[in-house]
Amino acid sequence: MTDQPAITVDGHAIPLLGFGTWNLTPEVARTMVAEALRIGYRHIDTAWIYHNEAAVGDGIRDAIAAGHVAREDIWLTTKIWVAHFDREGLLNQARESVASLGFTPDLLLLHWPKTEPAWEETLGALNEAQDQGLTRTIGLSNFPSAEFRRAQTLSKARLVTNQVEYHPYLKLSKLKAAAKDLGSSITAWSPLAQGNIADDATLIEIGKAHGKSPGQVTLRWLIQQDVIAIPRTSKVSRAEESFDIFDFQLTGEEMDRIHALARPDGRLGDWLDKSFNWDEEWA
Repeated sequence: MTDQPAITVDGHAIPLLGFGTWNLTPEVARTMVAEALRIGYRHIDTAWIYHNEAAVGDGIRDAIAAGHVAREDIWLTTKIWVAHFDREGLLNQARESVASLGFTPDLLLLHWPKTEPAWEETLGALNEAQDQGLTRTIGLSNFPSAEFRRAQTLSKARLVTNQVEYHPYLKLSKLKAAAKDLGSSITAWSPLAQGNIADDATLIEIGKAHGKSPGQVTLRWLIQQDVIAIPRTSKVSRAEESFDIFDFQLTGEEMDRIHALARPDGRLGDWLDKSFNWDEEWA
């Protein structure tokens, strides 16, 4: 298996290329997680709200039973849903996720920022979940940079990542700067812009220079920024293609050309509470 690049955050090595399971039915999630681990992925992402944690756990067990991987070589992420941000609700869901997965996750994230309950309670409970051994590390998902910084001031433990939408059509300079300042990382969901990158002339042209697809170029662009990418697919062939990105490198000029594709209307998925605002990148 190809050696994979990882980013080390707070002493933990997190594989830069992961496999996402959003919108995968339990049956497909089980099959695809097992296949992803066979292909060589060592980072699996799920969430309570995806309703497939048990299937993800089954897929991991299938891959272990087949001899493709050992549990200690997998980085497993799940998320606390926003309805469970009170202390009791959070700890209950953390226990439920462990039971559903059949494994202790390596990373437990808060899925979206919320105004209620008080952040002190939610971040306190997230730290408690870690202290109780319900996860190895903790982090965030979909937090703008001001909220990212505030959350870290309220967390005893390092928040090891902030998982957000990121692809060539979004500019994320402020969030990446916040992650760097906080000794954290960024994880990109919808890294392939839900397939929109496939027809992009710039990405096609750069891909031709390397014998790679626009998707492979995009994933390479992300991991060369030390951004964790978690592409999701229900097709084994596509998962294999997305994994085949470790044998080439983009030049600085190619990286810049891809960065230049960002545009103000590039966001695809926005469920942010109206009390918060995404970083202003286009002032």
